[in-house]
Amino acid sequence: MIEFFTSHELAILRYLHILAMVFWLGGEWGVFQTSYKVVNSELTAPERLRHLDTVFRIDVLARVGIVSLLPLGLHMGYLWGLQPYGGTFLMVVWILWVLWIAITLLAFRDKMAKNKTIFGHLEDWSRYALIPALLVVGSTSLLGMGPLEAGEGQKWYSVKLIIFGVAIIIGLVLRYFLHSWPGIFATLMKGPDAKAEMQLAKSIRASRRVAFTYWITILAAGFFGAVKPI
Repeated sequence: MIEFFTSHELAILRYLHILAMVFWLGGEWGVFQTSYKVVNSELTAPERLRHLDTVFRIDVLARVGIVSLLPLGLHMGYLWGLQPYGGTFLMVVWILWVLWIAITLLAFRDKMAKNKTIFGHLEDWSRYALIPALLVVGSTSLLGMGPLEAGEGQKWYSVKLIIFGVAIIIGLVLRYFLHSWPGIFATLMKGPDAKAEMQLAKSIRASRRVAFTYWITILAAGFFGAVKPI
């Protein structure tokens, strides 16, 4: 088994990277479509709450995809000679990935809590720490300051890292809207509430506009990774 992985390491990582992108993009599309049921005031509050539960169940798959892309990308980058850190660095990255996945799943477990639990906060803070790291490393590498290789035909890797950082920022905006929905539904479950309905509709309209930008960003990241134009 180890010999097989060693012989096909890059191909296996590329395959897993494709799956992670599919989970990310497909999950976001599923959340977008299901949100139409969540905002449909012609449905009863319990029915809409069930659709909201579906939103969170689809969303966790997208989150697993996002969390998995970074270690996969760093590992492939090392094999391609685009980032110089292997060995212990990659081992630490994969250990952190396991912890990150655990936090993501525990946050999902508490998804319908009116107030975010510690796992939800940890999940958000992991992104607050990651975003500047991605943007700084990608930008300094493009300027020739390292740590990534950015010579002729290698710049795509740094650009993709920056786009990934921007995508996570947009994802945080979407999560801001998503976090508000359980509280709104807690109000709607008590009976019809025009103010809560208006708040929900406004939130979903805004999140849909952000979602379109999100998809464009995800597709751009995929383009640079697949085509490697620069």
